[in-house]
Amino acid sequence: MYDVIIVGAGPAGLTAALYAGRTSRKILVLEAKAYGGQIIKANKIVNYPGILEISGFDFATHLYEQVKQLGVEIKYETVNRIDEDLTVHTTKSIYQAKSIIIATGSENKRLNLPRENELVGKGISYCATCDGSFFKGKTVAVLGEDKIALEDVLYLADIVKKVYWIPRNKSEKENQKLVEEIKLKDNVERIESQTITSLLGEDKLEEIELDQNQRIKVDGLFIAIGQSPKNEIFKNVIDMNEDGYIVSDDGVHTSHPKIYVAGDTRVKTLRQLTTAVSDGAIAATTAIKEMED
Repeated sequence: MYDVIIVGAGPAGLTAALYAGRTSRKILVLEAKAYGGQIIKANKIVNYPGILEISGFDFATHLYEQVKQLGVEIKYETVNRIDEDLTVHTTKSIYQAKSIIIATGSENKRLNLPRENELVGKGISYCATCDGSFFKGKTVAVLGEDKIALEDVLYLADIVKKVYWIPRNKSEKENQKLVEEIKLKDNVERIESQTITSLLGEDKLEEIELDQNQRIKVDGLFIAIGQSPKNEIFKNVIDMNEDGYIVSDDGVHTSHPKIYVAGDTRVKTLRQLTTAVSDGAIAATTAIKEMED
């Protein structure tokens, strides 16, 4: 029996473990792969308050070591199911909890092109607000047509020399105001009805090839075609929206009174490192307080 079981060891989950671990409660963190989540892939973090620059790996490792020093158990097991009575089933065992914090994060949708993974951090990014400053005065492309993609185009247009916007289709009509704002930017060029078929370059991204054999020289490519949460296994116990994100009216409680949520896995407007760790701290303190009450 554990007081709190935290599912996921990304920034939100580890921060929850840090805060919960400072109590006298028995805490368990379950992680399917490796600690750190998506942030561990970031070459540089430059927008975290109080830290001028740090790699994603170093940030995640420091946080992991903080948690381990508190004696918190961290087990690498994939969670298969959570029951209404807070029984947690994994690939290796079964655990019982008094409360659960879900911090499984979300994954950026990818193009699944050759060399895409290899070029992440070497020209390819999935977060304009995270990495846009690295491309000041350079030429970049943005792929995507939803609200986030449009906001990325506007954000980057104020930083870089030129932005190629590749919307892939014309479904951006519901965000027409943003489209009109983009039209006012002299350094944005829209590439109609195409998608990317190849990523070219040796040690870094140098060109992208489109499906009409058109090549464009770029220093960076921002892929903004959406994210996918990893919540399918929880749908039997908590409410989610149509995109699979966990619904929380206050950002911490779910539809189950003893299951809490933290980080990118929930419905939220900003998915950043700072908001993930904030969620983790709030979820842990809330779970412990309500347990004591």
